[in-house]
Amino acid sequence: MKANSRLASFFILIVLALVLIGWVSSDNTSNRRSEKNITVLLKFKAQPEKGEHAVSEFVKLLDKVKKEPHFVAIKLHVDPEDNTNILLYETWEDQAYYTTEHMNTRHLQAFMEDSKNFLTGPPDVSFWKVENVFKK
Repeated sequence: MKANSRLASFFILIVLALVLIGWVSSDNTSNRRSEKNITVLLKFKAQPEKGEHAVSEFVKLLDKVKKEPHFVAIKLHVDPEDNTNILLYETWEDQAYYTTEHMNTRHLQAFMEDSKNFLTGPPDVSFWKVENVFKK
């Protein structure tokens, strides 16, 4: 029962974050596709002594995610001081796809179910848009 409650809370928090933090790009002057991409930051906490296992599971998941439409890139980061702190830096072409179809893929749903075995709970999720690009 507790596992179902954790999974339900995980899903509800993700959906709420997606709804509350959602944005609509107002930059109509840029034709550069990369500036219209959405960046999603997801901060996870692995259970004690399960950091390496969690990373391994993320790698398996991301091998499937990268085949999805509108996927651009994902960077998997691990805190060098504490391997139970995991950050995903994701770039997608379409936030609407991310918040609907991506969230309902079989591989992501299975990951969310299995994650109760190695994560402490749902991630901290935030969405970001490009405001300015500075290059050398």
